[in-house]
Amino acid sequence: MKTYENYPIGTVILSNLLSIAIYGLGFLIVFKLGLAFALFYLLYIVAFEFRLIGYHCTNCYYWGKTCGFGKGRLSSWFFKKGDTSEFCKNNMTWRDMIPDLLITLIPLVIGIILMIMKFDILILFALLVIAFLTTYGNAQIRGKLTCNNCKQRELGCPAEALFNKGKQ
Repeated sequence: MKTYENYPIGTVILSNLLSIAIYGLGFLIVFKLGLAFALFYLLYIVAFEFRLIGYHCTNCYYWGKTCGFGKGRLSSWFFKKGDTSEFCKNNMTWRDMIPDLLITLIPLVIGIILMIMKFDILILFALLVIAFLTTYGNAQIRGKLTCNNCKQRELGCPAEALFNKGKQ
């Protein structure tokens, strides 16, 4: 597979559109509970992204470069470069994925509860789309556009090791 020193802008746009769609649908579902809940969910997303670019991207090969999500370059605007040897220091487990999973699980659980309380075709549609984007959409973006062409993956990536455990 070809790896990129800097990813094409189209890949960055597509990968971020997927994330924005998931975040937006999640926000709309949570908004059904009220603005305060939706803003709290949005604050969680901001904290999640801040943690990513501030603590993980700083140690990545793509810090200061355009990774498949554009976060390496974004991280370099706000944070000092870390130590690339730290990127793979710890093995990633499914427990480490909880903050990522909550981005989708929070609106899914809320949406299901709302659907039990009162059927709403728009909530059902949003639930189906967010589930599709989180599973199939992420698999396509990460599996075909980003992770397959990632230089950091070749150097060592805890997420790649977690998701491909037993496939080697």
